[in-house]
Amino acid sequence: MALYLENLDDRTRQLMLDEMEYDIANHQLHISPFLSGQGQRDYENLLRDALQNGNDETLAQSLREHRRILRTLPRRNPSGGYSIAATAENAAQVLAESEFNRYYIRALARRAIEDGIPELVIYRAKPVENPRPESEARIETSLPPQELLEDLRAHTGDERPKLGVPSGPNSGLSVRLP
Repeated sequence: MALYLENLDDRTRQLMLDEMEYDIANHQLHISPFLSGQGQRDYENLLRDALQNGNDETLAQSLREHRRILRTLPRRNPSGGYSIAATAENAAQVLAESEFNRYYIRALARRAIEDGIPELVIYRAKPVENPRPESEARIETSLPPQELLEDLRAHTGDERPKLGVPSGPNSGLSVRLP
């Protein structure tokens, strides 16, 4: 099921694309370690198409095709050395949700700044079976858009943002205009 992004419209999509171009220009487009060589080559165009015309589901479906996600990854053993582990079945979905949501949040932060809106409201964009208590406590709280934008630009990909939104894989949290 796709994320429910309340303010996903043409204006937000354009700002999402602008944020992607910002990352490309600054050499910080996140290339996930789950992507195969083919996935790495195709990722920029697949992401652009999803931001322009699709959603996290369409991006995940594109990533699942043509061997774009690795089947196995090296994993560091606690006692030292490495082993080979199977990639999680939902790797494409987790990657797509995370990246699509990050660009959506960045776009909404830009939109709020441009429109003089002082805060964005955290909400659950994806139902989860066992929500984390710390995530539940954040719902309906607000964040300043300028700080949120700066935080997400500084913490791309797998880096956890200081402000905690999004709060990690499968969290389901996003933001909306008040």
